[in-house]
Amino acid sequence: MSITPESLQKEYQLRFGHLADYRQSVWQILCSEFFSKYVSPDARVLDLGAGWCEFINNVKAGQKYAMDLNPDTEKRLSPDIRFLHQDCSTKWDLEPGSLDVVFTSNFLEHLPDKDGVTRTIAQAYECLAPGGCLICLGPNIKFLNGAYWDFYDHYVALTELAVEEVLRLEGFDVELCVDRFLPYSMSQGSTPPLFLLRLYLKFSFLWRFAGKQFLVVGRKK
Repeated sequence: MSITPESLQKEYQLRFGHLADYRQSVWQILCSEFFSKYVSPDARVLDLGAGWCEFINNVKAGQKYAMDLNPDTEKRLSPDIRFLHQDCSTKWDLEPGSLDVVFTSNFLEHLPDKDGVTRTIAQAYECLAPGGCLICLGPNIKFLNGAYWDFYDHYVALTELAVEEVLRLEGFDVELCVDRFLPYSMSQGSTPPLFLLRLYLKFSFLWRFAGKQFLVVGRKK
């Protein structure tokens, strides 16, 4: 299956169309109660593989950008966010050093190969200012086994250590590498009460039982 704007539209509608409101509520909590520690109110932030914009619409920042090939992304963006409709593994339409934070969630595994992942990480490094951070969240194949391949557009199998290594190879210092962070996926229809998510984020020992996604944070030297 080739990756096209049309295929991305269909995949998102199929997987998340019935969960759009719940996902927005989840990301409001994730942004305000966890990821805000990495994003200052005046930061310049890019959401890499923004999808339906749950992160970038909810995070508080000074300048916001979203990058995706899915044409539906632009339709869902808040009006103050600049949309970059491009292949992330080619040169980004941004000046070097013009970002403070690059965030990506459940995206790198959808790139066609590891070379695409490497070139994407290199572009993030180039566009981040010194001291800027790259936040990577995604499914950890260590804990998913065959279920990782239940999604037809998963191409690259990743663990927290693999992501840590490619970040280091591209020049980042890795300041956080968590093998188990969030549960795997909302696309399977599970909608736990939101107060449980707040408790889950607060008590990190719970991550060892339910977490199947890694969280890796790299910082540009």
